[in-house]
Amino acid sequence: MGRYVVRRVLLIVPTLVGLSILTFVVSHLMPADPAKLAAGPRATADMVQTIRHEYGLDRPLYVQYVTYVRDLLRGNWGTSIISQHPVLTDLRLYLPNTLELVLASMTIAIGVGVPLGVIAAVSQNRWPDHLSRLFTISFVSLPSFWFAIILQLTIAFTLGLLPVDGQLPTLTAPPHRVTGMVLVDSLLVGNLPLLWTAFQHLILPAFVQSIGAMAIITRMVRGDMLEILGQDFVRTARAKGLSARRVVLGHALRNAFIPTLTLIGLSFGFSLGGSVLVETVFDWPGIGLYAVNAALSADFEPIMGVTIMVGFIFIVLNLVVDLLYGVLDPRIRYT
Repeated sequence: MGRYVVRRVLLIVPTLVGLSILTFVVSHLMPADPAKLAAGPRATADMVQTIRHEYGLDRPLYVQYVTYVRDLLRGNWGTSIISQHPVLTDLRLYLPNTLELVLASMTIAIGVGVPLGVIAAVSQNRWPDHLSRLFTISFVSLPSFWFAIILQLTIAFTLGLLPVDGQLPTLTAPPHRVTGMVLVDSLLVGNLPLLWTAFQHLILPAFVQSIGAMAIITRMVRGDMLEILGQDFVRTARAKGLSARRVVLGHALRNAFIPTLTLIGLSFGFSLGGSVLVETVFDWPGIGLYAVNAALSADFEPIMGVTIMVGFIFIVLNLVVDLLYGVLDPRIRYT
């Protein structure tokens, strides 16, 4: 296993290099000029040229890339032209907010999707199975931004049950920063009223973010459970007189969960990189909204920083998922 882990870790480097080259080239092919946007509409040509020279935008593309990689290896992720903040500082501020949203959404997706898939498999071709299939088809088909707006109009505006946007009310100070996640930090400092307020703001965006992964996990668990429940070792376990609960949860689900674990890892990575729509609709201060604002301003450095950070987390997640296979099935060997 040690050699396998070392090999996978070493493969992270060329993967991130390829990702950085692709993102760098694509971001610099945009027709907008970040120097003009940063200088403002009344800036003269000399002012624009000064900004362009200051940030190295007047150099050849390959020189800009080499300079960027050199600075990146030194811990300098660049500076946002629009906000004038170091990109790494912004990522440290916004990434925990996105992680909080994604962790909450994946908790909902797994907590609902896995039991629903098990119930559907055990109740094959009966009404719980039909209901779960209707549920999964509906949620997979729903555009997340449309669903988010509908929930805002009904639950937030019309019924007034939950806040409509943001992470906290406008004039509410965040808790002392420990992890950067407001919900967790409120719990750690023992501020229960703020914990409840943060939880209310998290419910709608987390639920909207979870619907796609929830539906896919339900379908995956159902399909794998149906396959496992028909195998010989499950029939043998039933013949020995084991309870239905033990057969389903102790034998079938553990074996069926290996493909689902892969899906959960991929869904987490996709949710991390695909939180743009939800964060934009709910004005959630995460890296998705940060990347959107950077893209609208043709601000290259933040776009590159978000891409590399999400790519690195995605690669590490895949490695962790692969290692967890051996925990679920000791027969798996790594070469």
